[in-house]
Amino acid sequence: MSELIALPGSERDGETLSEHVFRKIQTAIVQGEIAPGSKISEPELARTYGISRGPLREAIHRLEGQNLLVRVPHVGARVVSLTLEGLVELFQMRESLEGMACRLAAQRMSRAELDELRRVLDTHEKDEAFQAGRGYYQQDGDDDFHYKIIQASGNQILTRILCGELYQLARMYRIQYSANSSSPNRPRQAFAEHHRILDALADGDGELADLLMRRHIGASRGNIEHQIAQADLKRDQA
Repeated sequence: MSELIALPGSERDGETLSEHVFRKIQTAIVQGEIAPGSKISEPELARTYGISRGPLREAIHRLEGQNLLVRVPHVGARVVSLTLEGLVELFQMRESLEGMACRLAAQRMSRAELDELRRVLDTHEKDEAFQAGRGYYQQDGDDDFHYKIIQASGNQILTRILCGELYQLARMYRIQYSANSSSPNRPRQAFAEHHRILDALADGDGELADLLMRRHIGASRGNIEHQIAQADLKRDQA
């Protein structure tokens, strides 16, 4: 078992060393500090984070479970590559499953949960990057509009898939392509779409909430899909 650590200024004092390193590497991968497709060197990571190989391997195994790392025969672990095919498959799943989550949440959400979702959108609107038109709010967990709705669905299988296995991979696509968005109006459009979804949830209209969420994720997919195609074209022309 990994030893417990208390990190000065950490919001998660008392977490294990493996958990701390897991979060550090996860953030570096999702934000692109460790490049997509790059090989993971256990000795290098062990030196970087001052950790022994045992806790590091625990962290790497968890990252594989989140689909952020893939195991390549005779090569080892690599950061997942962001591809057009991968994007389409991931967002097709999200369109279907998050639409279902909206339908279920519309039947279950309390007034307090709806108020909390409105608070989340208020926080998004005040974000400096959003106000400047540079992108949409990219925090995770309880500050993520999608995450909150999935949690409110009450379906544990949906929650495990969308908030566990696929969640950070979806964030990785969003974050790494948001800075150079091909559609500068997309952040405002996405924000308006979120509000329409929330209104449908507040009305208890699961069918409409399902439809609006599917359209919203489809629009996001189209935006990122265009950016990947443009990046591939520039690389081919270089």
